Amino acid sequence: MIRNLSIFLVLAAILALPFLFRQETGVREWQAGDPVLVVITPHNEATRHEFGQAFSRWHARKYGTPVKVDWRNIGGATEIMRYLTSEYVASFRAWRKAQGQPWRPDGAAIVLSRTFDPDAKPAGVAAADWAAQRELYLAFRGTDDPQKFSSQIDLLFGGGAYDGDNATRLGLLVPPWPPGQMPPGLLETKSGKELIPRGLSGDTWRTPTYYGTTVSSFGICFNRDRLRAQGLAREPAQWEDLADPRWFGSLGLADPTKSGSIAKAFETIVQVECRKAVEAAGFGAAADAYEVQIAAAKLPAGQMPAGVPAEYQQAVEAGWVNGLRLIQKLAANARYFTDSASKVVLDVGMGNAAAGLCIDFYGRFEAEVSNGGRPDGAMAYVTPRGGSGVSADPVSLLRGAPHRETARRFIEFVLGEEGQKIWCYRVGTPGGPQKYALQRFPIRRDFYPAEDPEFQKAYERHRRHTTDDLGRPNLDMYRLAHEFTYRPRWTSGYYGLFRDLIRAMCMDSGQELRAAWQAIIAAGGPQACPRAMEALGRLPQAPEPLTWLSGLSMGRKYDRLDLLREWTVQFRAQYAEAERLARAEAGPDSPAGQTRGGLETRAEESGSPGRFALPIRNETDSGRARPPAEPGFSEARP
Repeated sequence: MIRNLSIFLVLAAILALPFLFRQETGVREWQAGDPVLVVITPHNEATRHEFGQAFSRWHARKYGTPVKVDWRNIGGATEIMRYLTSEYVASFRAWRKAQGQPWRPDGAAIVLSRTFDPDAKPAGVAAADWAAQRELYLAFRGTDDPQKFSSQIDLLFGGGAYDGDNATRLGLLVPPWPPGQMPPGLLETKSGKELIPRGLSGDTWRTPTYYGTTVSSFGICFNRDRLRAQGLAREPAQWEDLADPRWFGSLGLADPTKSGSIAKAFETIVQVECRKAVEAAGFGAAADAYEVQIAAAKLPAGQMPAGVPAEYQQAVEAGWVNGLRLIQKLAANARYFTDSASKVVLDVGMGNAAAGLCIDFYGRFEAEVSNGGRPDGAMAYVTPRGGSGVSADPVSLLRGAPHRETARRFIEFVLGEEGQKIWCYRVGTPGGPQKYALQRFPIRRDFYPAEDPEFQKAYERHRRHTTDDLGRPNLDMYRLAHEFTYRPRWTSGYYGLFRDLIRAMCMDSGQELRAAWQAIIAAGGPQACPRAMEALGRLPQAPEPLTWLSGLSMGRKYDRLDLLREWTVQFRAQYAEAERLARAEAGPDSPAGQTRGGLETRAEESGSPGRFALPIRNETDSGRARPPAEPGFSEARP
């Protein structure tokens, strides 16, 4: 009897433990029949966890019920767009067929066209065919009813302005509210002061179909111990610093075809070189006025209106080429290219790479973890002053959202003060995250210092709880944004082309590139090898010469895979030529003349030309090193 009673008491205690140690959330648990929200996102697990929990609590307080957020995390922005377009086309086609409408073989291309103009019939298209195309296009773009067709997903949360613009042009997004009906207090204060700008310094932060929720910049993470070992006395501060031959074999870079943030970082490098060329030509002060005149004239690309010197456009084009050559030199110094952008910061933190390109919150978080909170630790992150724009990660309502009202409320939450706190507050602070410190930057103006007394008062209130003081010059996103002006005409039309070009120029021909660069260094460096450098830096000449102007239309004129193959063959050949020229220019007695700049060699010393402390490898499998943790957050510690 006593034994049975003891067993019963032990079982009762075990069953009671979850209730004894359960943390009180202040709201009841989600139950069947409560609202559901389906969100597709590239955000990491920490962001999904904190925003899912915080939105549910907010919704319960404001509307009486918690919300179950069904997160769909299938990869980065590229994978997400591929998935969404496939789902929309399949659903729309099924709806049309159910109505007894035939489906055209080119139906997907028509409804997803970024350039289709329903008010302008192209020449050479029969009137009946044009009418059928127009009806199909308008049927898709004019329908926003989940009962007819839908992706069965409510929101796209994350990505960048490029992805938001792309999804808008594809017809996947719709405005969450009619004009003038957005909830008050999200974009402006009661007194009419702007809380979330439409954009700053050329970058778009919000449009009627997407709204930025957090902002970020791009920069360099580096390891001070590795710098000293390689004889680098000065820490990197600008992109071109990483082109120094002493970085050879020690940079960690991510594949821009896999990482949207790194693709944007590479585009930023080209943008900076365009600005430098314009300033060197004496047009820096007039650039904004010239760009306004060019936009108003609406002339064919590359043609300048009266009042804009031809030399101005020539400077832009020269800077564009300089930017690509700078990226090429960074790739020549690369230890590897990886599929995972988070691997770069992990390797820099551990000293496996000396430096790398990264998005700001990746670098800042890993520096904090690696250094144990010590500001004088080995790892550091820097945003190049005047060398990086400030971009927004938006949230968008998808066409045919099945839970439209709940989706609107989520947008209202993330743009409001309570949602913005989740990005930047410390774990456990009032209104902050409960488990993970996301260490990201809010987009609202009232989280940053300002001359305006109302905004400054709000900033002082928030700074007591934020993980970092957002008033520091290198963390004040509004200050950084004003130090960099992004001029879209210079580089925005090449976002996709840059990804493919970098793959051919730096990755698929990476072994030959690094062999040529090593031979040039061993022969005395770039200044000693002008012929080799000329061969190294040539841009593709087939199927036609790649220039600022021709690059705008290459993606439409040629098959993408054919271009990649053609470009890769050319780069491999010219890198082999550059290596031969470097050895010839160096002479038979130099290190370059005696040995091929092979990738398997490893010197026992570093610090002299042509001798390096690390083997070089081309790594596209992110699993070869320590598995990358979810970046941008830290788990709360007791």
